[in-house]
Amino acid sequence: MIRRLLLLACTFIATVAAYADDYSAGGKSDTPRYTFSWPLGEGALKPRGGTTQGAPVTLDKDDSAAWVALQQKSISPFERDRRAILAMSGEYRVTFDFLEVATYTDPQKRPAPYQSWGTEKVYVDGDTDSFISLVHILEMRMVGKDGTVSDPMVTKHWRQDWTYEPTHIVEYDGSARWERRKLNPKDTKGRWSQTVYQVDESPRYASLGRWEHTGSFSTWLSADTWRPLPRREWSVRDDYHALIGTNRHTVHATGWTQEENNLKAVLKPDRQLDPTRPYLAREYGMARYERLKQADFAAADRYYERTKTFWDQVRDRWSSLFATRGYAQLRGQVDQLGLFAPLFEQADAIAENDSATSSSASVIDSALREMGAL
Repeated sequence: MIRRLLLLACTFIATVAAYADDYSAGGKSDTPRYTFSWPLGEGALKPRGGTTQGAPVTLDKDDSAAWVALQQKSISPFERDRRAILAMSGEYRVTFDFLEVATYTDPQKRPAPYQSWGTEKVYVDGDTDSFISLVHILEMRMVGKDGTVSDPMVTKHWRQDWTYEPTHIVEYDGSARWERRKLNPKDTKGRWSQTVYQVDESPRYASLGRWEHTGSFSTWLSADTWRPLPRREWSVRDDYHALIGTNRHTVHATGWTQEENNLKAVLKPDRQLDPTRPYLAREYGMARYERLKQADFAAADRYYERTKTFWDQVRDRWSSLFATRGYAQLRGQVDQLGLFAPLFEQADAIAENDSATSSSASVIDSALREMGAL
């Protein structure tokens, strides 16, 4: 069971596809998905990514209560920002689409677009006025060749922390290094930082942006942000070292979207851009979070409730590290090296036994030491 959950976490749902019941009665559509691709006449590329059929789900097409609250007229700009962030919580079908839209080299073979699907619940893990934490938990049910639906497979996914007018930020610096940078108050006025953490609470990327609100949507756009390669890239590419781009979150009546506009950057050993060939390509990405109704996330709820304290301890240990040292230089990408495995094994043991264990602190320190953080 533990190994199955670890496999699901490690592959970042790369082989999971969950289809909505309004696409077809059986939960699977034979209609090819449209891909924003290369010019006509150059041939279509078959997308890589999710292939497994998921159990049918039902989309909620009514305006959500969170959207209605976000549209109230008499609230302050700060409160409207808060409600936009909180509106990202809930139960969703998620689709991931990524495509290189421009190349700056002459590749022998154009990279295939990436497409995958999943179902997950986003929990409000913390809310203290100017700080909101949202944690994503995947719960998957697959349909077998004989039509039977599997038991739920549950694992922690990612976390996003939002801070109003932050005093500092932890940024990716290339080559598995993150640094804590103090911010100038004039640069943070009216702005929120978003910090994204990987499955094991290790840092991934962070940036500042300002929320804007309309009657159609609320949107937040980051500054240019460095981030390490995700699994969908390092599993098939080794010719570049970092993504540099913007991240946009847009909340609307029935869900939200996350858009990425990334440059694929080549770095020198000193983590600086290679001046002779700094960028290989530009990539667009879109993740669509479509709200579900009558969805069963009971297994995810149990996992979240039973492991919350443990994962809080892991996050606090990372925060303490950056507060005292100011940086973390890891051995390599945590997910690529599988260094998160001891943490997931501990979380799974806690989830199954419904109790914390006295060894959690030593397991956390041992895992961070193996990563190179301690």
